[in-house]
Amino acid sequence: MPTYTFRCADCGEYDLSRPMAEAGDPAPCPTCAGDSRRVFGSPGLRKLDPTLRRALDASGRSSDAPAVVNSVPGRSRVAFPTSTDPRHARLPRP
Repeated sequence: MPTYTFRCADCGEYDLSRPMAEAGDPAPCPTCAGDSRRVFGSPGLRKLDPTLRRALDASGRSSDAPAVVNSVPGRSRVAFPTSTDPRHARLPRP
């Protein structure tokens, strides 16, 4: 069941789990039992796992301005052996 934020004029904001069919209806305040209205705000992205939030942020940034890279991601140059033969130094490089 989804959680919605409501605001009571006397007590302030509180969260309430309700069925979606009753989301727009006034809700009784749990403290003073007065009518309160639903508050519309931004989605609760702060409650996401930090790793997932970083991935979503990186995905959003890369759509407008992709990062410029100097090498293929995930590969290290150290993994390949380096030759000490002087003839290899004269070979053309890509």
